[in-house]
Amino acid sequence: MAALARSKRLVIKIGSALLVDRDTGALRVDWLHGLAQDVAWLKSQSTDVVLVSSGSIALGRGVLGLPGTALALEQSQAAAAVGQIRLARAYEEALAPHHITTAQVLVTLEDSADRKRYLNSRATLEQLLSFGAVPIVNENDTVATDEIRFGDNDRLAAQIAVTVGADTLVLLSDVDGFYSANPSDDPSATRYPQIDQITPEIEEMAGDAGSGLSKGGMKTKVMAAKTATAAGCAMVITEGSVLRPLQTLEQGANATWFSAQSDPQVARKRWIAAIKPRGSVTLDAGAVEALKRGKSLLPAGISAVSGPFGRGDSIALLDPEGRTIGYGLTRYSSSEASQIKGHRSAEIEQLLGYPGRAALIHRDDMAL
Repeated sequence: MAALARSKRLVIKIGSALLVDRDTGALRVDWLHGLAQDVAWLKSQSTDVVLVSSGSIALGRGVLGLPGTALALEQSQAAAAVGQIRLARAYEEALAPHHITTAQVLVTLEDSADRKRYLNSRATLEQLLSFGAVPIVNENDTVATDEIRFGDNDRLAAQIAVTVGADTLVLLSDVDGFYSANPSDDPSATRYPQIDQITPEIEEMAGDAGSGLSKGGMKTKVMAAKTATAAGCAMVITEGSVLRPLQTLEQGANATWFSAQSDPQVARKRWIAAIKPRGSVTLDAGAVEALKRGKSLLPAGISAVSGPFGRGDSIALLDPEGRTIGYGLTRYSSSEASQIKGHRSAEIEQLLGYPGRAALIHRDDMAL
């Protein structure tokens, strides 16, 4: 299934054990430069790339001289604060020779649970990708106390893949795939080259992490696979310590591929359609025809608003006769929508007193 160069949008998760030397706490510069070459190769194939990177705590603890044992919460947060700066700078310096712009995006798992914050994250990432930048996404460990204790970037990477509508998620790990048992403990363990369905038996086979630097084990990788594949994103686990891990994967390296259950856009539309609407907007005939042609919903096409609803909520889309023709995630609250309904997008700033987005519901956030 190795076809990274054919992916339209790729999310790559990098574990701490690959990025940071376990003994010295120093960045593995040669490895990072090899990864940068892989990213440049993918970008040359017109593939959007998002990197979800661990490593801030591992880098920071080395700078601060903290012990290799488990850290107290406040020590982890301090290490993350120091390490985040170095991590972002390292990626910038590695990708700059390839004329690739980088951007740091700090998030938590909560950002994908709250619809308003989800829309903000999605809009920012989409804008960065449209500029050709490579977002470097890291969990905001300086403030996300629960995530430091229990979180992992495997699941975060899956959430990011869902947020940006990626078709492939690559987990670069310290193991070369999913095994029937922990290969370090059981020499007879066999690797699965492909998993089409995550059954209870597959979940039972997942073991715990082996690396002292990384926190995600096989259980979290299987959880990530369930999230990604349900959203139409294929996922692969492969050993990433080689200098060109993505090209090595493309050339047939050992790996386990988890098959996507549907197309990313289809899965997203199903998710939107399944959310209980908080209100509705009534469209005029012209807006209904525009939506059928794949257009976004502009305020000018709205004749009535029924709420209350907030930004990020799901609302029903009604035709002039009051029939539901679809659902969408609104970019405005019901009070704002009432003020701008029937008006051109150019008038939004004058009506609301601040600039807003041109569409009330973007076509990517709509299910008809």
